Amino acid sequence: MHKNELHYDLPDAAIAQEPIEPRDAARLLDTRTSTDHRFKELPDLLAPGDLVVVNTTRVRQARLLGAKAASGGEVELLLLDHRGGDRWDALVRPARRVREGLEIEVGDTTVTVISPPDEGKVIVEIPGDAEVLMEAYGEVPLPPYIRSGIESPERYQTVYGQILGSAAAPTAGLHFTQAVLDGLAQRGVEVAHVDLHVGLDTFRPITTDRVEDHDMHSEFYEVPAATVDAVHRTWNGGGRVVAVGTTVVRSLESAAGAGRLAPSSGYTRLFITPGFRFRVVDLLITNFHVPGSSLLAMVSAFMGPEWRDTYAQALRSGYRFLSFGDAMLAARSDRAG
Repeated sequence: MHKNELHYDLPDAAIAQEPIEPRDAARLLDTRTSTDHRFKELPDLLAPGDLVVVNTTRVRQARLLGAKAASGGEVELLLLDHRGGDRWDALVRPARRVREGLEIEVGDTTVTVISPPDEGKVIVEIPGDAEVLMEAYGEVPLPPYIRSGIESPERYQTVYGQILGSAAAPTAGLHFTQAVLDGLAQRGVEVAHVDLHVGLDTFRPITTDRVEDHDMHSEFYEVPAATVDAVHRTWNGGGRVVAVGTTVVRSLESAAGAGRLAPSSGYTRLFITPGFRFRVVDLLITNFHVPGSSLLAMVSAFMGPEWRDTYAQALRSGYRFLSFGDAMLAARSDRAG
């Protein structure tokens, strides 16, 4: 697949700059019928016996603003993955003014850069508990295309998030409210969970001409035994597995990589492109994604060429795109709604 096949024209005006209130007032395009709904109607669009799977990760307040110990110059760190001990992978800005050995003061903590910058990434040493440092001084890192802030960091968290570990939110889940969850239960739709720590490389565009040559990032995931059991119950009862977001798809399909779904955890580099054989997910709830992204490659693999018509319809109808935007409910291309 050539990367140009994942391109579409996205006007700036279509990019949502702030979340809608209440959460479940977001629009939801049912691509099976090309009908327009509100997210609060989701339970009515599913059937008793279906299974909704969510990602319970929470976003760290991983954006740290500090100052060089020697000069006082401003430095921004975005903590990514914990390497163990005191060491973390981080993005740093401005990278051109950072060198190995640089000391950065964040609050009363001295953070030391212990590797030279590589495409803006460094390894840092943080004495003490970095989670405490982030909680005290950090900010939630919003995607670069969101130019305005948010009133509360909780608005960039899902209502069911539990496990700290992500640098970005699993945005399809931002539309859920307790009322929607209650509605699913009343409808006879079970809810299960996975955990995938979303990395910032999620937003990195595909730069290789051939999509399959893209260097896919790795992310930690866990699919627990209870979720595997729920999937098997759903299959045995004739229900459908509904993934809330691309992170859930990546988790479930990674756990089924050996040919059968089994409890699994670790780092996945699974890159889903057209031609991929989906083993678990039947329906997908997802937002509208950045042109030329790995997320759009997954949507193309899931929906087939129909994704273009769906995106065109959403743009014509005034849907809001990207992280704080609206959502769609799509069926896998090889099965009827």
